[in-house]
Amino acid sequence: MATQLNVSDEFPVLLERIDALGASIEATADQAEKLATLTDETAQALLSAGLVRAGLPKSLGGHEFSPRQVIRTIERLSYYDASAGWTMMALQGATGATAAYLGDEVAGALFADVANGKHAVLAGQGSRPGRAVPVDGGYLVSGNWQFASGIALATHIYSAIVVKGTREMRMLAMPKEEVTLVDNWDVLGLRATGSIDYHCTDVFVPETHTYPAAITDPVSGGALYRIGQANMTTVVHTGWALGVGRRLLDELKRYAATRFGTRGAIVDTAQFHAEYATAEARLRAARAWALDVWQDNEATLDSGRLLDTEQETLVRLVLNHTTRTAHEVGQTVHRWAATTAIRRGPIDRFLRDLATGTQHITSGPIALQNCGKWLSGAQPGGHWEFLDLVDADR
Repeated sequence: MATQLNVSDEFPVLLERIDALGASIEATADQAEKLATLTDETAQALLSAGLVRAGLPKSLGGHEFSPRQVIRTIERLSYYDASAGWTMMALQGATGATAAYLGDEVAGALFADVANGKHAVLAGQGSRPGRAVPVDGGYLVSGNWQFASGIALATHIYSAIVVKGTREMRMLAMPKEEVTLVDNWDVLGLRATGSIDYHCTDVFVPETHTYPAAITDPVSGGALYRIGQANMTTVVHTGWALGVGRRLLDELKRYAATRFGTRGAIVDTAQFHAEYATAEARLRAARAWALDVWQDNEATLDSGRLLDTEQETLVRLVLNHTTRTAHEVGQTVHRWAATTAIRRGPIDRFLRDLATGTQHITSGPIALQNCGKWLSGAQPGGHWEFLDLVDADR
């Protein structure tokens, strides 16, 4: 395990690949919504480009992007299609964590040939746990999980479990064939993510294919994986919100250009100009703060230290703020794009995807309230367990 933060030379290359695929990603977006998953063409192109590899440990052949590189990568992809960005961030996070935290032997088998794209890809649900009954050599796992974004592209399942008797929370990796998939992703937004439910009953999972959910001591990879899974989740979701917010504001600008000078154009009003400028300022400020917070965190990680409670609070607050800012931008776009906002097209699709994405638990009110507890001094001895701020003696 490397102790320093990796800053990948592949970062500008991957951004170029995303840009090169942008037109085709957009061209297949409507079809992907009908399929409720990315088209095969788009999915394979993004996997081949290295979107999942970006989150894998360098020691296993991955690119191991730094947090700010991850933010900007997911931001760029989400600009072209929110569902594609959401799908790839989910696969990248689940696959990267599994590769970093599983033991050498199992990780070596699942990620034997990362450089050539021959490795496990994981999807699943990490916040609502199933049940694990200890047996010789592992666990009998049962559970019902939701929101398995990108599972159609996965080879393995990634899920949270609680061990009977100890109440320990662990994560598992098991072949997708071990679970029953439920085709129930009938939603308004993020339709192309295929975030379906799945379940299983008394499936044996070897202990070697599990790891503690709160782990911050990776087996493979460098300092990135010392932030833990919860903080890794905040990184990708921050990038997603920034990309979607940016695209919507740019779409409003393009719409306004077609209406300037026409009879009764509301975009010719001073109120539109003021609200557009306000939205622009808010989005740019949110992005600048997010990158500033993660620049500070990267310096901490590179020095060999873990993030402290203040830093962990800020990464959650940054995500919450960025998501809410993107949502406010969306409301501005909806208000001024008139009937274009309700007809089939990029504005309609991105608005629906944004409205759905803001409902994710990581950007919810409980996380914001807990940030306030720490920052206001109401719970000075607290520390973070996923989205919960708990007392030090817990």
